[in-house]
Amino acid sequence: MASTAAVIGSTGLTGSHILSTLLGLDAFKTVYTISRRAPAAESPKLTATVEPDTTKWASSLFSVTPPPSVVFSALGTTRAQAGGLANQWKIDHDLNIELIKASRTAGVKTFIFVSSAGTRGLLSAYIPYSKMKIGVEDAIQAAGFEQAIILRPGLIMGKREVEHAGGPLMNTLVRSLGRVSQAAQDAFGQESEVIARAAVRAAVLAAEGKAPGKVWVLEQGDIVRLGRDEYKA
Repeated sequence: MASTAAVIGSTGLTGSHILSTLLGLDAFKTVYTISRRAPAAESPKLTATVEPDTTKWASSLFSVTPPPSVVFSALGTTRAQAGGLANQWKIDHDLNIELIKASRTAGVKTFIFVSSAGTRGLLSAYIPYSKMKIGVEDAIQAAGFEQAIILRPGLIMGKREVEHAGGPLMNTLVRSLGRVSQAAQDAFGQESEVIARAAVRAAVLAAEGKAPGKVWVLEQGDIVRLGRDEYKA
């Protein structure tokens, strides 16, 4: 398999690991990124588009020729970083849906989205963050890709350039569970690199015809299995 991929959110915590994982695999011959600033990774395989105006990202993705066979979206922000819920909704929800539509129209075969655990919980209809994720998940499933893959990690652990409020403390608390039981830690959070590897491994399996269905949802246990326990670099 020699595929082309595009990564949206390549300068973020999980997206940067998705990018570096893709660049390290012979299975992917070309990798595209679209971001506000240049990604940290460098490679002859990488074609990076730097576009500060996010309203142009969908058209930039649509203009990639030939279209990538798989698009990864780890795009997301926080309410504080976005400057309010309305602005967060524009990125986490609206922009992702624009990218889904552009990908489908361009002929992308596989779309992979990093969502969140608990998205379909009992109270999700009342939680703005969950409603954003539900909207994107539903749009992916409705788009009709040959393969849709949705990852639902718990707490995404790792060091961010701009830390979320309480993020370092939560990282410490969840990692401390691992001293008692790795299973307990896995039930609450996953390392960003593990999530990235699971996303890439799922893409490879899907290309080999080994996905369990047209829509493949990876919950936390699946992420740990594919991205850590069974992952081979």
